[in-house]
Amino acid sequence: MTDSPPRNIAGLLTRAARNQPDSGLDYCQGGAADPYVSQSYAELSTRSREILAALRSLGAVAQDRVVLCLENPQEFLTAFWACVLGGLIPCPLAPVHGDPERWTTQLRHVDRLLDRPLVLTDAGLAAELPRVDGVRVITLDALYGHEPAAELHEAAPGDTAVLVLTSGSTGSPKAVTLTHANLLAAMAGKNGYHRLTPADTTLNWISFDHVAALLECHLLPMYAGCRQLHVESAVVLGEPLEFLRLVSRHGVTMTFTPNFLLGLLTASRPGAETFDLSRVRHIVSGGEAVVVATGRAFLERFAAHGLAPDALWPAFGMTETCAGSIYSLHFPQADSGAEFANLGAPVERLSIRVVDERDRPVPAGHVGELQLSGPMISPGYHRDERATAESRTEDGWFRSGDLGRIDTGRLTLVGRSKDSVVVNGVSYFSHELESALAELDGVARSYVAAFPTRPAGSDTEHLVIAFHHPRETADEDDDTHLFRALAAVRATAVMHWGFRPSLILPLPKDAFPKTSLGKIRRALMRERLEAGAYDDVVRRVAEVTRRRLGGYTAPEGGTEQALAGIYAELFDTGPGSISAHANFFDLGGTSLDILRLRTMAAQRLGAHGLRIIDVLTAPTVRTLAAKLSAGLRPERQPYDPVVPMQLSGEKTPLFCVHPGVGEVLVFVNLAQYFVGDRPFYALRARGLNEGEQPFTSFAEMVETYVAAIRERQPHGPYAVAGYSFGGAVAFEIAKVLEAAGERVDFVGSFNLPPHIRRRMNELDFVETAVNLAFFLGLIDKKRSVELPGRLRGLPQKEQLSRLLDLAPAGRIAELDLDPGKFGAWARLAADLTRLGRDYEPSGSVRSMTVFYAIPLRGSKEDWLRDELRRWDEHATGANRYVDVPGEHYTLMGPRHVAAFQAVLRRELDRAMGDAEGRP
Repeated sequence: MTDSPPRNIAGLLTRAARNQPDSGLDYCQGGAADPYVSQSYAELSTRSREILAALRSLGAVAQDRVVLCLENPQEFLTAFWACVLGGLIPCPLAPVHGDPERWTTQLRHVDRLLDRPLVLTDAGLAAELPRVDGVRVITLDALYGHEPAAELHEAAPGDTAVLVLTSGSTGSPKAVTLTHANLLAAMAGKNGYHRLTPADTTLNWISFDHVAALLECHLLPMYAGCRQLHVESAVVLGEPLEFLRLVSRHGVTMTFTPNFLLGLLTASRPGAETFDLSRVRHIVSGGEAVVVATGRAFLERFAAHGLAPDALWPAFGMTETCAGSIYSLHFPQADSGAEFANLGAPVERLSIRVVDERDRPVPAGHVGELQLSGPMISPGYHRDERATAESRTEDGWFRSGDLGRIDTGRLTLVGRSKDSVVVNGVSYFSHELESALAELDGVARSYVAAFPTRPAGSDTEHLVIAFHHPRETADEDDDTHLFRALAAVRATAVMHWGFRPSLILPLPKDAFPKTSLGKIRRALMRERLEAGAYDDVVRRVAEVTRRRLGGYTAPEGGTEQALAGIYAELFDTGPGSISAHANFFDLGGTSLDILRLRTMAAQRLGAHGLRIIDVLTAPTVRTLAAKLSAGLRPERQPYDPVVPMQLSGEKTPLFCVHPGVGEVLVFVNLAQYFVGDRPFYALRARGLNEGEQPFTSFAEMVETYVAAIRERQPHGPYAVAGYSFGGAVAFEIAKVLEAAGERVDFVGSFNLPPHIRRRMNELDFVETAVNLAFFLGLIDKKRSVELPGRLRGLPQKEQLSRLLDLAPAGRIAELDLDPGKFGAWARLAADLTRLGRDYEPSGSVRSMTVFYAIPLRGSKEDWLRDELRRWDEHATGANRYVDVPGEHYTLMGPRHVAAFQAVLRRELDRAMGDAEGRP
């Protein structure tokens, strides 16, 4: 005989107590090494009925609201079930430590919203609780000692079971109504994926004001009759490795964690400590976007500890959907090449759709608002008819506020409308930029926030980035590390979104207000900024920047003054603040800014011939003004392949060889991340300037580059690298230097194997020209594949003309291209390709570091195994093969450069460590 399905969630506790006498809850008193208290489901029921009897003695009756301000899991769950068993409506509330003003505002709002509820807390929190007139407060300690209530309330399925407050940072959250029917439908739907049984053990470390803790990690295991383990959130947030220790000690099979903890764990240093993660069946990750690279790195990092390769489940859920309602069981296989994980398919009886602004479903793969319908969807918001009505479509679907797309039934989110910065009518989603920033050195993980502000009189929002910068030096006067972090943050923002932050704020950790789930309250940080709370930080950043840029020298003459004005506008700096010696790249200039500078110089100074190389070789206001004043006449100077990209930093310089197109613009964005770290030089091919003759042989090119490098740095240790075609050149440079008795401690190849002849032979002129057009952003990838076959057979002049006809006019103008200039560039690229056709690698260097991305053709795995690992034939020591995000042509592009630079700089520091005085 089987149990009949419960009509309300009280039946879940009753059923578990009856059917699973040996199961229940374990409450950790600290970390994994500390003792824990066990409680059966029957004991939980008895203890809760004691508290219910006490509440009734105080006059509480069914449908009364009770606010639960309790941080200890055992106390919270006892009070929660006391309310449920008596028909009272519990409402979890997180304490607001250290901010009595906001806590007071929140208490007043909740007291009014819930119509004078009873606030149930513990003695410690009661002492800290602000005194608010009319708010009734009682401690849980005062309710123990009663005989358990014998009579329980029989709630109807449609009755409210719990009220959950939304994460409002203003003190005015809404209360989401979840009925017994909602919760029962959600449990059935969830377990269609989870498949939990009484043999499972779950772990929860999230505080219970978050819906995932209460439903995913408490009601669901109770529904299935499992044992559940609970620990206070401060234990894991204070020491992330406790999460793994708890999983290991208690044989956990299912748990939940947001993405940020995955990142903290991956970056942790457990030393020789081992964990037994072999019982873990799945870790649900929700609450924020799962970064594919973070999730994959987490799985790979702990695979040696028994963690299954498919153990991570990205998921989607909201309070209004009873937490997790959409799960992906195919991570990371289903997310190849993506930045954020897709979220899978909905649970049984939940329907999802993506619609346009008129609530009309859009075709598969198109972006629109995510809407949901099903029995687990909340009926609305307590005593807020307007919000309830606004959350529903005319045909009854719930508006999530999330933007996404559905491909073959699987959901991918692209952003949340309310977690965005809107600049000039375009929405930019905060989590996308925060994810990239979190990878930077000098930025503490989970302490970075991108949020908007709107200065008085501004017609658009401005971007603010706040981050925590860990101290790297005890010297209070040393600004080097901070300035480097500021430069990296700014460059990453420009690369991802195309504009600069209005403010960058290095803040202490305690300046980041967080929810119990660890999500930063961006709206509250905006309030504090606009109230002047960060004014001292703004002044400090300005002072550090001013000192690092070397003070102020007034521009002289009309050209210098006009150019200084352009710099000020480009870098969002006040008029009159740009020095004559201000360096374009020290100010944060990127490849995008070079193109903007050329356009503005043409418009305001009539300098229509300003070349990219002019900016690269004369980046200060004074030196570039001198070029402009001279009329930009081509100077017949001796060819010098070395282009200084950035010169600050005490570490060994890095020399990077151009790709097959010969130009070095691709390195501009990468060099920004080396500010204050190590000088960064690029090697530019001969033949790009008027009157220069291309190299006649591979050996001549290498000999010329070695001589130029030794002129800048006479002796080793050296660090050289090359992108694509440049990887083979860097290898040959290293061979020559080592043959001369010099140390070459770092030789890097960015996605190129040693044997390039076959690929070079595939590239005729039209293929080379098409690849150049793709590399420059004149055509997309699809056309780069299709066009060679269509253009081959046409006269060369017409091939070039057709390519330019397809390119956006704005991009052609930015690059100052015309058929003649593009043709000359294509012919130079073809000359370099010709040199590669005769190249056959020989000899060896001490070791190589090979960075591999998605290749032009085939899979990444085949590319690494069959081509790149052939570098082992040309090294006397062990090579390193380093996986980096992106494709061959995009690994240093705007989307991936922040991640790539972090990997590259770590590898450089590792390789050069002994020469630079570090282990």
